[in-house]
Formats: sequence, C-alpha cells, structure tokens
Amino acid sequence: MSDPLLKLQGLTKAYPGVVANDDVTFEISKGEIHALLGENGAGKSTLVKMIYGLVRPDSGEMTLNGSPFAPPEPRAARASGIAMVFQHFSLFDALSVAENIALGMENPPKTRELSAKITDVSNAYGLPLDPNRQVGDLSAGERQRVEIIRCLLQDPKLLIMDEPTSVLTPGEVETLFKTLRKLRSEGTSILYISHKLEEIRALCEHATILRGGKKVDTCDPRENSARELAEMMVGTTLTPAKAQSTDLGEVVLSVKDLSLPPQSAFGAALKNISFQVHAGEILGIGGVAGNGQEEVLSCLSGEVLSAAGVMSVDGMDIGTMGPNTRREIGVLAAPEERLGHAAAPDMSLTENALLSGMVRKDMERRGVLNWGRATDFAKEVISKFDVRTPGPKSAARSLSGGNLQKFVIGREILQNPRVLIVNQPTWGVDAAAAASIRQALLDLAQQGAAVVAISQDLDELREIATRFAALNAGQLSPARTMADLSMDDIGLMLGGAHAAA
Repeated sequence: MSDPLLKLQGLTKAYPGVVANDDVTFEISKGEIHALLGENGAGKSTLVKMIYGLVRPDSGEMTLNGSPFAPPEPRAARASGIAMVFQHFSLFDALSVAENIALGMENPPKTRELSAKITDVSNAYGLPLDPNRQVGDLSAGERQRVEIIRCLLQDPKLLIMDEPTSVLTPGEVETLFKTLRKLRSEGTSILYISHKLEEIRALCEHATILRGGKKVDTCDPRENSARELAEMMVGTTLTPAKAQSTDLGEVVLSVKDLSLPPQSAFGAALKNISFQVHAGEILGIGGVAGNGQEEVLSCLSGEVLSAAGVMSVDGMDIGTMGPNTRREIGVLAAPEERLGHAAAPDMSLTENALLSGMVRKDMERRGVLNWGRATDFAKEVISKFDVRTPGPKSAARSLSGGNLQKFVIGREILQNPRVLIVNQPTWGVDAAAAASIRQALLDLAQQGAAVVAISQDLDELREIATRFAALNAGQLSPARTMADLSMDDIGLMLGGAHAAA
C-alpha cells in the first residue's frame, strides 16, 4: 500500500438518540479505490459528510497528506482537494451543462473557456458531454457525467462517490469504471460507497466495513464473495429469498391502450401501454431512467387520471378514480422519490403513516384523526421492517435514505394491498434490507396480491418477477415469462427491439 492520503482517527459523531459514528479509524491510500460498506444506518453518510465538511465531528481527528484536516464547510474541503458526487443529483433541468457546472465553481471562467474545458476533460476521461445541451434533455447517466466532470475540473486528490451506479445502464457502469480506473492510475484516490457488492469486488482494492456506527473490519473485497461481504456488514447469516410460486390466479389489474402526453417539459409520453397482472404475480417492468417509469406509476396510483375503460381492478373501472378512492379498494403505490413524493420530509413517521394509511387502517372517523392508531401503525412498520430510527416521532428527513425506503415500502405492504405498484423498491438499501424487501414482495404476491415492480436493477427483477416487460421511450413491450429470458433477450427488449418489430 502506498502512503496514506487521508487518515481518520477516532471519529465520533452523536445525534439525539443515536451514535452515528463511534471511534472510527481507517485510512485511504494515494491512488486507490477504497470501498465504504455498511447496512443502512451504519454511519456511512455521516462519515463522508465529516470528510466533506458538511458535519463537524464531536471527537477524533483527520489528517490529509500528513497535515491536520478539519474542514468547517464543503468549500474548504473542495479547496483542499476533496470532491464528492452525491447519490441525488443537484442539477437544474432548465440550465445547460456549462451553466450547471459554473454554479458549482467558486470562480468560474468565462462561458467559452469553461465549455472548452468541459469538452476536453470529458473526452479525456471517456465521458463525452456537450456543454451546450440542456440538462433536462439528458439521460440519468449523462446527468451523472455532469456531476463527475464538475468534480474533475477541481483536480481532486480524493473523489467521494455515493451510490454512483444506482441509475446507470450496464454499459454506462462499464464506462464509469474505466474512468475511475484511469483516475486511480493518475494518482487520484476514490472513496466508493455502494450496496452493489459485485461492483465493489470488481473495482476496489480495500473495503472498510461499518456496523452500528463502528468499524468492524477492513478487507480486500476481491478475496471475499458478495455473500461474505454482506454477512460481514450485517453480522449474521443471510437467507436467500424463497422462489415465487408459478401458480397464478385471475386477472386483477388490466391496462389497455394507456396513453399520456408529457406532464412537464422534460417528462416522457406514454404510448398505448397495455398489460395484465394476475393474482399471485409480480410483473417486472425494466427500463433506463426517464423512459416513463414515474408516469406509469402516477397513472396507476391515480395521481394522473385516465379515460374511462383504460384501467380496471377486479373488473371495476378505476381510470377516473383519484388516489384516495383507489386506496380504499386496495390499489397502493410507492414512488421512486422517497423524500418529497413518498414521504413528507418535515413530518414525523407517525404523520407519514397517517397520510398513506388513514383509509385502510381506519385512522379517521367523522373528521377526527385517531393518532393512537397512526402511532401504532408507524411502530409496526418500524419493527417489522427494521427501520433504524429513535422512534415514530422522528422526522422523515432525519432517516438515512435506505431506512426511509424500508419505511415507505413497509407502510404500503402492511396495508394488505390488492394491487401494489413500486418504483425502485430497493434503491439505496443494503444487501440484507434488499433481501428483506424482495421477500416481502414475494410473500405479498403469494398471498394473492398483484404486484407491479418497476426497477432498473435487472438482477432484482430476475429474482422476483414472474413475467418481464421493458419500457422504452414510453412504449411497453409485451410481457414475457422471466424464466424463459436470457440477459441478451432482456437487453434487446430494453433497447426497444419490440418497438422496431
């Protein structure tokens, strides 16, 4: 191992009711890709926020290139050579690539000069970008390129990447890995956070593993299987998901010729989408981000209404029903954007449980809310889905992304839906939590529910889906039995081969 670039010694950070980091010590060498692993709530986010100057440690110290390092704010961290690509992009759709990058710079050069730099750097690292394109027209992978190029223009010594492949296609992942390996060869260190353990094994030389805020191990992930890494993270043996029964019941959800114009300047149009979902079935819908996933969920949940005769549940026309009416008959949904769409950030978990479960959990009578039932329901979700939080009074925004995801999915499943539509069900959750959520979806289907699982994680869909359909440019392929499909078949479907045919 080469000389350390960054050393963390005894870092500790506590919040009311929880110790996020407890005496964490490890180091990152110059020119290495170092993984930071841990289940949701293990303390990864707090740790990188301390490195990036967003959070001040209660105790402990850091050194960067042998000198004391205690950034009071991100600006100071960036000035010291620390750059970070966040899991959630911070870009403005209505601005160009160059304008977005300029907003993240302390002293941006003139537009023409900046555009030339963007072109040169993006081409040099195999991430070509047109600086004049509007961000709203970019794919998820291209948006991530904007964030990465914004960091590379700072000439960083350490690049922190938080779940960088969660919205990328397999081809985009390979391109990203080539870029990261090139950066490593040039001496840049990378701190890589991901729940995709096979990626960690393929990319990283060392991994530091956190559990409950403490460092429990440092290893070479190439010498361990993905299951071994996951079990080190959770401290227990993992049980594989049980296979789904192939015995399907009657048609529960039917959609015929669903079309929808774009709902925003950068939204996708839906074009004559048709499918059926049976009782006891999970229909997997795959596709690259931005091809109509959120629009499909909005139509099925009732946030966007359709014409009569387009959608039915158990033979009942639901196209003109709003969300609350659909919830009454058991049509529930969990959207991709958990903070802001699936949950109100500043409301407590109890209040968020009431917002979704008021009808089916009988929390309201004649205009009077039953807060006791709402609290009990929130506690039930927290307990059964292992949501790491001090309690039901905690605000939704106080939870880590993965723990909020567990709460959102658990809140819908525990309402015993007749139809459940989920978009990105295990986005940002650790291996153990992902296995738990997938098993809960399988169990729900086994009990006779009809489940629509929209996901960009093809391995996830291959594990849980009975049938698979691909969404491309707002068009849905005919559903095919998942067991009969190869990865090549799925790739052709994702690329729109069905539309060409």
